[in-house]
Amino acid sequence: MSGLIDTTEMYLRTILELEEEGVVPMRARIAERLDQSGPTVSQTVARMERDGLVAVASDRHLELTDEGRRLATRVMRKHRLAECLLVDVIGLEWEQVHAEACRWEHVMSEAVERRVLELLRHPTESPYGNPIPGLEELGERTEAESFLDESMVSLADLDAGDDGKTVIVRRIGEPIQTDAQLMYTLRRAGVQPGSVVSVTESPGVSWWAAAARPPSWTRRSRRTSSSPSAEAPPGSPSLRRRAAP
Repeated sequence: MSGLIDTTEMYLRTILELEEEGVVPMRARIAERLDQSGPTVSQTVARMERDGLVAVASDRHLELTDEGRRLATRVMRKHRLAECLLVDVIGLEWEQVHAEACRWEHVMSEAVERRVLELLRHPTESPYGNPIPGLEELGERTEAESFLDESMVSLADLDAGDDGKTVIVRRIGEPIQTDAQLMYTLRRAGVQPGSVVSVTESPGVSWWAAAARPPSWTRRSRRTSSSPSAEAPPGSPSLRRRAAP
């Protein structure tokens, strides 16, 4: 039964994650994100639909029901609070944090969540800059924050006219966190939320970054309900991306 619950929670979090990123939740997207077969995803979604957690719209995209959204928000909150604890207290390397938090999200009790909030001075963002949802359910006085706003753009959405532009890294999305090698590269390069980077086209190169200063990856300054966003660090790392085809 535990494995079944874990799978359901994993699917719920993935659907919420896709919504955050502005991606229409489809079974195919879940299969890609979780590296599972189409039939496996279809069977799991059908079970979740019978359980009243998701609804399949006429265009086949998935919609969380009220109960599904409530549970998805809880799982995402536990996941991101676990990330905070793993980075700020345990000091786990960035490239290992996401996978470990995926385990903790299924076993963390509400009592532990409340203790983590107190211990870490009420964070509202994960170490990757992603908002922690559903904090009001734990009695936190915080306004809900949108994952994306008009001031933010994905690196993948920049065009040739943005070559050489200096930007501030705000968030590192969940799909990137699943790539341990890429996260290791980012950690070594000093690319973290708050870093100032210069975007540069580099034909034939996926993208890479080089930091102007050695970063501090634990006990980092992060937005809390009682403190403002950390200022961008000095220096300007160079962030390269794949040239448009």
